[in-house]
Amino acid sequence: MDNKALSAVEKFDVIVVGGGNAAMCAALSAREDGASVLVLERSPEAERGGNSSFTDGVIRFAYDSVDEIVAISEPLTSEELATSDFGLYPADRFFDDMAKVTEHRTDPDLCETVVRQSQSAVRWLKKNGVKFMPNYGRQSYRIDGRIKFAGGAPMVINGGGPGLIDALYKAARREGIVVRYGAWVQDLVWEDGAVRGVVAYVDGRPSAIAAGAVVLACGGFEANAEWRARYLGKGWDLAKVRGSKYNTGDGLAMALKIGAQPAGHWSGCHAVSWELYATDFGDPAITPNFQRHSYPFGIIVNAKGKRFVDEGADIRNYTYAKYGHIVLEQPGQFAWQVFDGQVLPLLRDEYRTRQVTKVTADSLEALAEKLEGVDPKQFLQTVREFNAAVDTGTRFDPSVKDGRATHGLEVPKSNWANRIDTPPFEAYAVTCGITFTYGGLRIDTEAQVRNTNHDPIPGLFAAGEIVGGIYYFNAPGGSGLASGAVFGRIAGQGAARAAAAA
Repeated sequence: MDNKALSAVEKFDVIVVGGGNAAMCAALSAREDGASVLVLERSPEAERGGNSSFTDGVIRFAYDSVDEIVAISEPLTSEELATSDFGLYPADRFFDDMAKVTEHRTDPDLCETVVRQSQSAVRWLKKNGVKFMPNYGRQSYRIDGRIKFAGGAPMVINGGGPGLIDALYKAARREGIVVRYGAWVQDLVWEDGAVRGVVAYVDGRPSAIAAGAVVLACGGFEANAEWRARYLGKGWDLAKVRGSKYNTGDGLAMALKIGAQPAGHWSGCHAVSWELYATDFGDPAITPNFQRHSYPFGIIVNAKGKRFVDEGADIRNYTYAKYGHIVLEQPGQFAWQVFDGQVLPLLRDEYRTRQVTKVTADSLEALAEKLEGVDPKQFLQTVREFNAAVDTGTRFDPSVKDGRATHGLEVPKSNWANRIDTPPFEAYAVTCGITFTYGGLRIDTEAQVRNTNHDPIPGLFAAGEIVGGIYYFNAPGGSGLASGAVFGRIAGQGAARAAAAA
C-alpha cells in the first residue's frame, strides 16, 4: 500500500487498533490524558472484544491483605467473609510464578511492571465500571468448613469476558471515544521517521486516518493457520482456535514492515485441552463450554491407551496453558480425560453442558469399549498399573498441592492421585485449543515499540497479546488480562503524551 497515495481525511490524537481488553484500556487511558481517541475494531459489533470476550474473566493481581480483596470486590456478606480464605498473593510470589512457568525467560522489566501495577490496574478497571467478585465454584473448594481459593487468582470479573468488554465499551461511550467496527487496519502511515496514522479498510475501501500516535492492541497470529504452521511448527495448522477469528497477525505484519523488533517466544503459544469437536474458531455463545480444565482430578490417555503427562504436576492455573501442546503431539491429536465417581462432583460446570463428547459406564471394561480410537486392552492395563501405584495414605485435598502421588510409574502423577475404581466412570474427548501466541513486538516499560536498532519508534505503542517477551512456554491463569490492562493503560498514557508533543 502506497500511503502517500491516500490523503488523510480525518485526524485524531490517538488511534487504537483492536477492540479487546488491552485496546479499550489504552483508549480510556489516552482519553483520561485529554486525547481525542479513535478505536478501530476489525470485527462487527456483535463480535467485538477480541480474545477478551472469550475469557472466563479470572484476573491475577498482587495483594497483601484481605482488605484489598474486599475493596475490589462487589459487596460480600458477613458469612462470605467469615468462611472465605483468600490467602495472600504478594508481588514477590506473583513474580516468582511468572519466572517459574516461563522457565525464567520472562523479560524481568516487563514482568515486574505487570506485577507491581496489577492491583492498581484492577482498581482502575473498577473505577471504569468493571465489577469483580470472588471466583466461588471454579477456583475454590470447601475444606473443613472453609472456602479455599487455589492458584493465586481468587477474583473473577462479573459476567466474565463479555462482562468486561461491555463495561469497557460503556465507559468508552461515556468518555466520548469514537469506535468504528468492521475497520480492518492493514498498514501504518510512516512519515519522517514516525508513525502518523493508519490505513484502514472500511466497507472495502482504504482510507488513511492521521494521528499523533498509534497503539497496536490487536492480538497475535493464532487465527492464521499458515503463520501457525510457519512459526509454531508441524501440526499447529490443525489446532482449534479458542478465541477471535480476526487475530491473524496483521498488527505484527504492519509493525515489522516498518522495522519493529520481534521479541519473545515465536515458536510458543498458550494452548489448552479443548473439546474434540469444538468449532474451528471461538463462538461467544458456546465457546466457554469447550473448556476441559478438571484433568488434575483424573487421568488422561492417548490413542494407545497410555498416560502421557503428569496430570497433577501443579495447580491447574500453572499447567493448563501448556498441556494443549502435549495433546496435539499425541497420535491423531486427541486424548480422553477419565474420571470416576469419587471426583465427579469436582468437575467444572462446562463438563455438564451439551457441548461435550462424553462416554459413561458402570465398569472400566465397558468404558474401555466406548473410548473411540483408544486401544481398550492397553487402557485397562494402564488403569490397573495406575491404581496399584497410588499412595492412598496421603489425604486428598483439591485446594492445594496435596502430595498424594503415584510411585513407580514411568509417567508419575504428583498430586491428587486417586484410584480409578468407583463407578460411574466418565471420559471426555479433547484436542488442542490455541488461545494466543507468545511471539510479538518488543516494547519497553513505557509500552513504546522498539525497532531492530533497539531504539523507540516515535508514535508507536503496543499492548496485550501482540507484545512479545512476557510469556515463554506457559502462562499463569489470569495473568493475560492483567498484562493487557497494565500495558494498555501505560500505552494510552504514552500515546496521548506523544500526540501532544507531535
